[in-house]
Amino acid sequence: MTGSNGVPSVLVFAGLDPSGGAGLAADVLAIAAQGAHALPVATALTVQDNNRVHAVAPVDTALVLRQAQALLDTCDIRAVKIGIPGNRANAEAIAAFLGRLRERDPQLPIVLDPVLASGHGDPLAEGDPLEALAGLLAVATIALPNEPEASVIGGFPCAVAGFPAAQLLVTGGHGDGPFVTNRWYVQGQLVRRWRWPRLPGAFHGSGCTLAAALAGRLALGEGMPEAVDTAQAYCYRALVQSFAIAPGQRIPRRFPDPSI
Repeated sequence: MTGSNGVPSVLVFAGLDPSGGAGLAADVLAIAAQGAHALPVATALTVQDNNRVHAVAPVDTALVLRQAQALLDTCDIRAVKIGIPGNRANAEAIAAFLGRLRERDPQLPIVLDPVLASGHGDPLAEGDPLEALAGLLAVATIALPNEPEASVIGGFPCAVAGFPAAQLLVTGGHGDGPFVTNRWYVQGQLVRRWRWPRLPGAFHGSGCTLAAALAGRLALGEGMPEAVDTAQAYCYRALVQSFAIAPGQRIPRRFPDPSI
């Protein structure tokens, strides 16, 4: 059922970041900024600040599923956003849960942020993160890897056609040069490029912001082309308006943007 005010909900699987810069905190704000409502399911507890991840403790798999099932029983879920699963067991359980959810709604959009490590290379899951991602990539409508992640997962750009997800938005923030180029692929074919002026500094939670914003736009009923475009515009604005909570990586300002 939909809430009395008609606000669509996005089911979110992600970890808790105590700095508030990434993970569930980022997802809740970015989804709300689109006019949707986040249903946050905690998959892992982390020890981190705005720069480094010091420890990751996965939430028990049975508890992850209980969180999600309680929401499924009462809420009208219009989209799903997946961040870190915490470990392989959680990833496999989430993938199976989403497979059942897809039986009820075959068109349900599922957005995956396939995070392999933090920006500093700190691990964000127990075990091999690639093994944990396999099942999630299979159920995702679209995955949003950065170029290093895409290279590890699917051999981007040489073998992008063999990437496990049907659609990709490959982000170029880790590159060099005056512009960031993002590329949207459908079934291995390049559909569109975007170029954004590269901003100085580094940001904590930019990938979470983009993926969550995209899930929010899809929950509102936007088609993929419009949603991908609008989510990038929102994320870029959040980075332009970023703020510092400590030295190092800045925090995107995830406020509603009346210009999009």
